[in-house]
Amino acid sequence: MNFILSTQTPLVDAIYHLLGFDGFIGTIISAFIAAFLIGNIMLISAGIAGPWAKRKITAVFTDRIAVNRLGPLGLLIIVADAIRLLAKELIVPEGVDRPSWDIAPLILPFSALLGFAVIPMGGPLQLADPETGLVFVFAVASIASVGVVIGGYSSNNKFSMLGGLRAVAMNIAYEIPLIVTAASVVLFAGSLRLSEIVSAQADPLIIIAGVAIPSWFAFVNPFAFILFLVANLAEIGRNPFDIPEAPTELVAGYVTEYSSVYFVLFFLGEFLHVFLGGAIIATLFLGGPAAPISSLSFIPGFIWFLLKIWSVFLFTQWMRAAIPRVRIDQMIEIGWKGLLALSFINLIFTAVLVGVIA
Repeated sequence: MNFILSTQTPLVDAIYHLLGFDGFIGTIISAFIAAFLIGNIMLISAGIAGPWAKRKITAVFTDRIAVNRLGPLGLLIIVADAIRLLAKELIVPEGVDRPSWDIAPLILPFSALLGFAVIPMGGPLQLADPETGLVFVFAVASIASVGVVIGGYSSNNKFSMLGGLRAVAMNIAYEIPLIVTAASVVLFAGSLRLSEIVSAQADPLIIIAGVAIPSWFAFVNPFAFILFLVANLAEIGRNPFDIPEAPTELVAGYVTEYSSVYFVLFFLGEFLHVFLGGAIIATLFLGGPAAPISSLSFIPGFIWFLLKIWSVFLFTQWMRAAIPRVRIDQMIEIGWKGLLALSFINLIFTAVLVGVIA
């Protein structure tokens, strides 16, 4: 019996046939290998971004040098930071809710890694392709807020608790506009399957001087693209929406009482979610792994996909360096009175436009 569902597990299917496996055990082994590959690709990206790229990019914006002593271009700071943080003592404050305090740091990175399972990265590089892929990726990404709240509550620290509560407020205020804006993309594509959303952006939108501009939804509906970018900044906690861990008000917010490997897990989860947000933006609005013009299609789609998510990362660091954070009341007002209303206006406009075209 063939245990592979090739339309739903492209990467697992490819590994299964490449290694000549047979039966259910072969499917399980193939799935583990596929998950290991996808997970490590994202972990390497986050490992480069957190200790090194973030500092280098911020230094460019603020006219500084940043890390340059350890290895070429300071790249060995990645190894140095890993050793430094992991070698620190894990301090457990008195009065913490220990089971919750231990679980919270694990939730953030694993929720992000789970979201990458359904993202089409080019060729067979997609762990699964369910019909409700877009719903799945939003559902698992939102689990991170649970980890933040648990971490803040279990720390027995008022600043951590406030950081967790602010995270809940921000999640509710900005996740609804994020999903409503994504729904406008679903109206254009006619599907929740992420591979079909990517395929819907393959046809040329317009031809200028012999160059075909693809029908990426960022070009078809730039208003939705801008709304999604702003709401995504709030979801990943980047300026001006880094209120849950604002150091000037909350010390370090929900991570105040965490150290050593637990702090590393929170830090890793943050950057994995930045890249997951970039992957969702690339899939919904930038053609996924597709090349911007057909003459560049000889470059593997996976390379284009990485360039797109790193471009989103660059944008988040630009915002971090250029825009000061807003107050908590301003953040809530922007979400509920601004983005929510604009996202519904965009959805209605898109529905009317799709109805006219159809």
